[in-house]
Amino acid sequence: MDIANNENKNENSSKEMIKKVVLGFSGGLDTSFCVKYLTDEKGYEVHSVIVNTGGFSEDELKKIEAHAYKLGVKTHTTIDAVKSYYDKIIRYLVFGNVLKNNTYPLSVSAERLSQAVFIAEHVQQLHADIVAHGSTGAGNDQVRFDMIFNIMIPGVEICTPIRDLKLSREEEIVYLKSKAVDMNFEKSMYSINKGLWGTSVGGKETLQSNGMLPEEAWPTQVTATGTEKLELGFEKGELYYVNNKKFNHPTEAIQELQKIAGPYGIGRDIHVGDTIIGIKGRVGFEAAAPMIIIKAHHALEKHVLTKWQLNWKEQLALFYGNWLHEGQILDPVMRDMEAFFEKSQEHVTGKVFVDLMPYRFQVTGIASEYDLMSSKFGKYGEMNSGWTGEDVRGFSKIFGNQTMIYNAVKQTADGK
Repeated sequence: MDIANNENKNENSSKEMIKKVVLGFSGGLDTSFCVKYLTDEKGYEVHSVIVNTGGFSEDELKKIEAHAYKLGVKTHTTIDAVKSYYDKIIRYLVFGNVLKNNTYPLSVSAERLSQAVFIAEHVQQLHADIVAHGSTGAGNDQVRFDMIFNIMIPGVEICTPIRDLKLSREEEIVYLKSKAVDMNFEKSMYSINKGLWGTSVGGKETLQSNGMLPEEAWPTQVTATGTEKLELGFEKGELYYVNNKKFNHPTEAIQELQKIAGPYGIGRDIHVGDTIIGIKGRVGFEAAAPMIIIKAHHALEKHVLTKWQLNWKEQLALFYGNWLHEGQILDPVMRDMEAFFEKSQEHVTGKVFVDLMPYRFQVTGIASEYDLMSSKFGKYGEMNSGWTGEDVRGFSKIFGNQTMIYNAVKQTADGK
């Protein structure tokens, strides 16, 4: 596709006011294309903004900023959203033990919403005419970004070059090479999105129903061997301790756990899900810390919460995770469910013991002063001290009384 010649440039554009565009920028292939296209082909004044949700080091952020200016942006802004991302979204995914389709910890869908909110606020601050993002026309991100922008900055034009031009990654690479853009295009053959709550990996292997990503495609290589024992400490449902080391904020504990568990290759999987726009999709992901935290947190909850707390929380969490996945984080019903989740965590405090092994982990037990599995009230399958056999005999008769009446009436009626 001849992208440059495909645009009908206005000969009088120099006489018109140049439009100001805020572009959500990651420094990858798609958003790099957007900068060159919006500046060179559309003549816009581009202001790039990267919202760091835990996927970039300080050195990486500096390189991305340099790359943005080299591409031709007017200004570049870096927003540290790591703690906000956790406080407003991740903590509730932990409280709800949310795994999409019992597999995926919503690594990308959750962070896209946080990024969209900050980008919209940046548009407001710069009084921009247009907001742009690098989503394609086939995935969920286009809906998430568009919806947040329509809610927060209605009336601002939304520009999506990759979606509008229906470009393949190969076509983007050809265009950027024609513009003498210096990038690692071999690496760009895989779409990698790293954040605090996991890393997604997309490539040719995930575009079909069969096939696993090759070892070299995974950002974290497996280097750890043997078994390592781990101790996690939760306070009111939030991770604050890793191996008895206390952290000031759960984001720090998550990052520490990822450093320890990531080299074991834990949390690698392929998620198959239903996109918001109605098609099936596959994506690879690695999420060692999120998977361990969710399973450890759930194990602790099973000890300290009652049967009906667990039951209702599970039902709400299923809806919460699906609604968040579909971009509806600003729906007020989400605040209502978050209030329930937060209240449910009052006694979710204690230690969880985990064994780490290559490609897997095992929760071996918990210790909590709120543990309802107390020997003072009896041991399951053995003797009890909280009731007598006669108590159980009477309870069993009353508990099944209505079903007994139903069966008796049915037998009498059927016999007529």
